[in-house]
Amino acid sequence: MKSFAPADCPYYLITKASLSVTGLLKKELSKIGLPDVKPAYLGVLMCLWVGQGMDELLSKFGSEDGLKLIELGRCAGLEPSTMTGLIDRMERDGLVFRASDPQDRRAQKINLTEKGGLIRDKVFQAVDLMLKEAFADIEPAEMEIVQKVLRKVLTNTNKGMI
Repeated sequence: MKSFAPADCPYYLITKASLSVTGLLKKELSKIGLPDVKPAYLGVLMCLWVGQGMDELLSKFGSEDGLKLIELGRCAGLEPSTMTGLIDRMERDGLVFRASDPQDRRAQKINLTEKGGLIRDKVFQAVDLMLKEAFADIEPAEMEIVQKVLRKVLTNTNKGMI
């Protein structure tokens, strides 16, 4: 018979680790002066930062700013119902703004505010500090295994690769 002890349950371990790492990230963000940046914002910000970097590289070709809400949700791995409230909170915190899509009047594009663009390095600094603490004493080879297993879990649960 399988053990139902929490320490032997992968679901419990993943959930507990996620909550612990999120708590560490909140602490690091506060320490560096970004208490308004919530860990839940990270996926959206990362997708917009990648887009911002591409816009900077392609600016001479007239690239468009922002991402449609549905595209941003796909990139961040979040459901549309989650995205609306998340973008509302990010807009309230001054990180993003909505703009009409000139190509589609029914759609809106989500763009970084100046603040949202400028905090990238500080957020990555907080993430780096959190990762160093959370994964202390874990060898690089072990970390590669952790990443490989988590990618397989995401694939197996139909969330695809990151």
